[in-house]
Amino acid sequence: MQVLAVNLRGAFLCTQTAARQMAQHRRKGAIINIASTRAFMSEPGTEAYSASKGGIVALTHATAISLARHGIRVNSISPGWIETRGRRHSRRDRLQHPVGRVGTPEDVARACLFHAQEAGFVTGQNLTLDGGMSVKMIYED
Repeated sequence: MQVLAVNLRGAFLCTQTAARQMAQHRRKGAIINIASTRAFMSEPGTEAYSASKGGIVALTHATAISLARHGIRVNSISPGWIETRGRRHSRRDRLQHPVGRVGTPEDVARACLFHAQEAGFVTGQNLTLDGGMSVKMIYED
């Protein structure tokens, strides 16, 4: 339950607070929620995490409709494997991705900038950011 409280409830409360400020002061804006590819595919034991991220995707499209009248766009990004300082993926992991590498925090940041600055005609959508991994038929162990 803590995973749902942090991931889904946290996103809901942040979206609600940001939307209130945007609607009162700017009458426009962009909200970008971070979901995960786990919203669409799972492994054993990931029920709470997967449900929380799937909930963020649903929250995104529902909120996009509710906030459209205020000129606020709402989208989500679903990263797949992202290389961070704490986690180094193997060469085999990297080569499983059709683009030949694992994502970086900079990839996520660029996707956020796209939604915030360039995607004025996009709302209620989820961008899967996984180097093509989710379109593959089989994953290697």
